[in-house]
Amino acid sequence: MGDVNFFLWLAFVVFTIITLGGAIAVVTTRNLFRGTIWLMVSLFGVAGYYVLLEVPFLAAVQVLVYIGAIAILFTFAVMLTRSLTALTDRYNRPVANIVGAVALFALLMLGVILPVWYGIGQPDTTIINAAVTDTEALGAALVDKDGFVLPFEVVSLLLTAAMIGAIVIAREVEEDEKGKRG
Repeated sequence: MGDVNFFLWLAFVVFTIITLGGAIAVVTTRNLFRGTIWLMVSLFGVAGYYVLLEVPFLAAVQVLVYIGAIAILFTFAVMLTRSLTALTDRYNRPVANIVGAVALFALLMLGVILPVWYGIGQPDTTIINAAVTDTEALGAALVDKDGFVLPFEVVSLLLTAAMIGAIVIAREVEEDEKGKRG
């Protein structure tokens, strides 16, 4: 039994190095194409966590949806809009970045760290675990009004807003280039 725990621990360490190494490379690289490749590496590490947690369905969804679809979409978007790789300093807002980082840290403290470490406001997980026991129940929970339909729709709106924002930024750059030529 000790060997199994050692190998689980070793796998956890390897997936942690993959996930955090990829995430650090995403935010430190200046090349957008390489950043999307490192994002895929980091998401693969998260899929490894799901395998360790013995939820193969979520691991498969992580690989198929996030690595196979979204990261590939980012890659194609970067490749098709090469002019975005030469962004000027007008998009650099250090004060807004610091305020956003502090707000994100506060949100994570209130929403994740304090409940986990101190048990503040922890939800009753027995209800969720009893309702979602297999893949069929998960599918039903995603579309049930008492299940996860609201978070599912919020994520779809967030992705739609991100795509619209990318289109707006790309069109601004196109119009700037046309103004310089004409």
